[in-house]
Amino acid sequence: MITIIGSGRIGSAIATQIVAEGLDDVMLIDVVEGLPQGEALDIGHFSAVRGSDVKIKGSNDYKDMADSEIVIVSAGFPRKPGMTRMDLLYKNAGIIKQVSKEIAKYAPNSKVLMITNPLDVMTYVALKVTNFSPNRVFGMGGILDSSRFKSILAGMLNIAPSSIQALVIGEHGESMLPLSRYTSICGIPILELLNEEKVKEAIEKTRRIAAEVIALKGATVYAPAQSVVRMIDSILNDKKSVYPVSTYLNGQYGVSGICIGVPVVLGKDGVERIIELKLNDEEKAIFMKGVESIKAAISSLEL
Repeated sequence: MITIIGSGRIGSAIATQIVAEGLDDVMLIDVVEGLPQGEALDIGHFSAVRGSDVKIKGSNDYKDMADSEIVIVSAGFPRKPGMTRMDLLYKNAGIIKQVSKEIAKYAPNSKVLMITNPLDVMTYVALKVTNFSPNRVFGMGGILDSSRFKSILAGMLNIAPSSIQALVIGEHGESMLPLSRYTSICGIPILELLNEEKVKEAIEKTRRIAAEVIALKGATVYAPAQSVVRMIDSILNDKKSVYPVSTYLNGQYGVSGICIGVPVVLGKDGVERIIELKLNDEEKAIFMKGVESIKAAISSLEL
């Protein structure tokens, strides 16, 4: 069973996509009376139309997450127009601390997938409060940022996004690091098809695009949901897919004691291996800027 804590727009979108792909039964949990039950009914009817046999239920009681293999955390305040992800730090830290205590109590053998912002810091909070092993607590971020980079490049080149292999690591925030050196089109390096100025333009657009979506429609929903589903699929089916994921570093990239986005192998045990890339001086400077931002945020919290 997969539990989703938080039944708002993103939580319900994740549930819908899990049901559509028939990955596993779903438990929706929310503090708002009636909301998870109503979403479960609606998505259950969608499931019947879709021809999916997975079951979905809603609850206001954390004990109903018992025996969950994966717990997805989307609880907390969403980002609003004009806000950075870090603006949510203090509002959401208290919520994630409480939710993490409930996960440790009722789903002690689960893997925790964080999507609440600021993502890297909230992943760290969940890791410390649950006291789970680092491979079992991780955050969605880099896979979403990579998809945005890919989409922007596809538009510039007028080609199919599926032909592009793109990678974004680092902080899920203003200091994210789209890696042009590790980006290619059917194996062709991106700088063979776009000049350096255009690639820089794509990188800056990638950093700003979430704020643009939020300004236009109030929230990012479908792309984050699909990113989560891809991660879940790799875990449940032990695919060993390589994705950029917010995970705890213990010396990798010269960093220890925080969670940040890097490429990992995702399998049945969660984060099974961290892949360490050789960054050049410019890349390392941007990556470390994100590291310092996350460290500063963590140090301001009481855990």
